[in-house]
Amino acid sequence: MLSLEEGPGWRVAAETDALAQSVRIKKRIAMIGIGHVLCPVDFSEFSRLALDHAGALAQWHGARLTVLHVVPNRPVMDLPSPSMTDEDRRRVTEDVRRFVSHLPPEVAVDIRVSEAPTVDRELIRQAQALPADLLVIGSHGRSGFERLLLGSVTEKVIRNAPCPTMVVPRRLAPASDEPVRFRRILCPVDFSDGSARALHYALSLAEEGSAQITLLHVIEVPPELRANPLSEGFDVDKVRAAAEADCLHQLQQMVPKEIRCCTVKVLVREGAAYHEILRVAAERAADLIVMGVQGRGAVDLLVFGSNTARVSRAATCPVLIVGGA
Repeated sequence: MLSLEEGPGWRVAAETDALAQSVRIKKRIAMIGIGHVLCPVDFSEFSRLALDHAGALAQWHGARLTVLHVVPNRPVMDLPSPSMTDEDRRRVTEDVRRFVSHLPPEVAVDIRVSEAPTVDRELIRQAQALPADLLVIGSHGRSGFERLLLGSVTEKVIRNAPCPTMVVPRRLAPASDEPVRFRRILCPVDFSDGSARALHYALSLAEEGSAQITLLHVIEVPPELRANPLSEGFDVDKVRAAAEADCLHQLQQMVPKEIRCCTVKVLVREGAAYHEILRVAAERAADLIVMGVQGRGAVDLLVFGSNTARVSRAATCPVLIVGGA
């Protein structure tokens, strides 16, 4: 089922590769393969939320779940880095085992305790070594993990992770005994390679869970152009309507005909991308946002990367970030 929804829009430059991207997606809507999930924990309630999502995804895909706790061992002054004793490692491992004890018995869980001077680098190293198909992490934690996902380090983790990363926000409702399900998925699309890959993940998750998915394209117009049209005879309303129709058509073309189990809606909004993404997520009561980390060019890469970080920090639902191939 495909629904077109009206909304104000404006686009100045054509997206020349949009139809080519949609053709590649429509050729085959293969389900994503998740065989190994990595979830770092620090014993906070925020990492408990992330763990619940990681466990649910591992159970759904029949994947192995590795739960990782990293102990920072930064050197102090000229002293060597402190190292854990065997007793320390045994005690921490038992703490992690108790922390994951509520997970369903069907989930195959591996426990890892590691020590490293830089937590985010160790997390990326472990994801590469497994290798992990999905990294699930809380947006906030305590001690090292609080610093890990605040500020510029967030973007480093997202950009350098060798696999898609799901950021579970601290604003999410406390963990409960109810299973984690994604019924309403929002996927922002900017017609780039990055958002095409994100769309593939979003459609696959929506198909597997018989969910409703909304494809959103946000048109960002410079304030100067709003205030000063190109000429006195410039018909703003006409250009806006044409741009909206064009974007809606491109979104529609990106929906594979093979879709059977989920409901797909397309939507165009005008405004700041991150703001509209968060607004639509709230309006639709989205329980998952899936977005790419890359934009179309050097300038757009910076802008879209910033949008990704802003959304992942402010969202009230998990954000699945799909990086470059």
